Amino acid sequence: MTEKASEKAPKTGHKVIQSYLRTLDASPGVYRMLDAQARVLYVGKARNLRARVSSYARPAGHTPRIARMISQTASMMFLTTKTETEALLLEQNLIKQLKPHFNVLLRDDKSFPNILVTKAHDYPMIKKHRGAKKEKGAYYGPFASAGAVNRTLAQLQRVFLLRNCSDAMFESRTRPCLQYQIKRCTAPCVGHISKSDYAASVADAERYLSGKSTEIQAKLAAQMAEASEALEFERAAALRDRIKALTQVQTNQGINPRTVDEADIVALHLEKGQACVQVFFIRAGQNWGNRDFYPRVGADVEEAEVLEAFVGQFYDTKEPPRQVILSHPIENADLMADALTGKLGRKVEVIVPKRGEKAELVDGAVRNARESLGRKMAETATQAKLLKGLADAFDLDGAPQRIEVYDNSHIQGTNAVGAMIVAGPEGLMKNSYRKFNIRGDDLTPGDDFGMMKEVLTRRFKRLLKEDPDRDQGLWPDLLLIDGGAGQVSAVAGIMREMGVEDIPMVGVAKGVDRDHGKEEFHRIGQRPMALRRNDPVLYFIQRLRDEAHRFAIGTHRAKRAKSAVANPLDEVPGVGAARKRALLAHFGSAKAVSRANLSDLKAVDGVSEGLAQKVYDFFHEKG
Repeated sequence: MTEKASEKAPKTGHKVIQSYLRTLDASPGVYRMLDAQARVLYVGKARNLRARVSSYARPAGHTPRIARMISQTASMMFLTTKTETEALLLEQNLIKQLKPHFNVLLRDDKSFPNILVTKAHDYPMIKKHRGAKKEKGAYYGPFASAGAVNRTLAQLQRVFLLRNCSDAMFESRTRPCLQYQIKRCTAPCVGHISKSDYAASVADAERYLSGKSTEIQAKLAAQMAEASEALEFERAAALRDRIKALTQVQTNQGINPRTVDEADIVALHLEKGQACVQVFFIRAGQNWGNRDFYPRVGADVEEAEVLEAFVGQFYDTKEPPRQVILSHPIENADLMADALTGKLGRKVEVIVPKRGEKAELVDGAVRNARESLGRKMAETATQAKLLKGLADAFDLDGAPQRIEVYDNSHIQGTNAVGAMIVAGPEGLMKNSYRKFNIRGDDLTPGDDFGMMKEVLTRRFKRLLKEDPDRDQGLWPDLLLIDGGAGQVSAVAGIMREMGVEDIPMVGVAKGVDRDHGKEEFHRIGQRPMALRRNDPVLYFIQRLRDEAHRFAIGTHRAKRAKSAVANPLDEVPGVGAARKRALLAHFGSAKAVSRANLSDLKAVDGVSEGLAQKVYDFFHEKG
């Protein structure tokens, strides 16, 4: 690749773009359009860079969105590639990285969970897995949500009775656990099932997850009949329950397609400048759930542009299926198929069905997208009214686009955490939530002011570093603080120290008798005020405060639970899982290890003299 960049032009518009034409050729590549502050407005790809850029150099004939983009363009950058497929992949990477204002942008890009059948143990376990597929085993998915995986796992355990405990727990068992008692596991940990019989159950589970459910049901039915004929009624009843559980799994999956084995159904609905994309996951001939997405779009975009951008960004970090079935044609379907084929390592089709079962599946997905967008638009309209009411109540310059709410949680200063939640025009922005482990060693236990100072200092110093021009939408328009006049005054002082004095802040105090509904609101230099008890804005603020409180308490509890099960041996250099088990088995507890003398530590099987010395020094240096 060769990169060509030019000096920033002093003017903007189509004449600026026209000045680049003499330096461009017919190579494929990616172009970036920048404004006068060198911010990226748009990233696009082209089979022929000169031809594509010349289309922007025309003074007229553009949609309003493209015309605005051209009018703001002060300079351009170009990156030539060897092939158009390479340009497509680079374009999607740059869009996700730079988030240009005029591009269609996929905002929710979380990974999807899978079911993993492990292979590194004589008795494999079945569990939920999310993230990189590094663990040895067979992966089945993706599923649309963690809930879909959990429901399927619960039913599969009833059918195939596979363990879901960790290897460490498996090795430490001396008697069956509750899973065995409720008929969700065959207790291989204590030898209640042979290795070969357990392996057969694992194979059946994998056959089911591969789409061979009819075969599994027939096998279980035959076994049930044999048990009945042999008068083994208890075994027959257990097999009957497993068949019913298997039927329940299929019922929960809804309608499974007859002619589609592995595909994603991607359906789009556009309305009033907003978009919803529904993705249905079909694997092994089974419907493994659906998920809705709301990409950022302009008012005059076409379905083809939105869908192509979505598919490119969606599969940038995800493994595509053999078929991607779309609701609308896209401009570069063959190019997209080539890019996904290269990513998967086997042929991927990108199709728009016109008839048959696939077209019916698309129609159902489009209907879901339309209904989801309708609900979303209704919620957004309500949220817009609440934000306007908030601005009116507290004399803000306009409806806030980003509200940050802060809270602390601790027990007598221990396991202290700070929490920040964020809300905006589309409601709670959970991807923007942040938690802060309080680090201040010099803080007095329970010093809420000191904790708040640490949280705000860390938050805004980072903002000042990462977004000093406040043009990335990361800065809040309003701070809500859980507390009264003292907390607000303290926060204002903290902000002044950092040179940030233009962000409105409101303290939410419990009010008279600490009654929910009698909250008082405190602002710098103004008298406390209250809102009417039935005011929707009051309910909105209460929800935000309660959500911050919930998030802070949840974070604190997680930290407290982690510290409760922490073992001092985990901190000893050189002591891994095996040596830790050996020490605990020999002495019985970490406290006993800490009290042991050097000769006793050397006597532990598998502990060398050097490691024994390290363990002894660790505990005795700590006193």
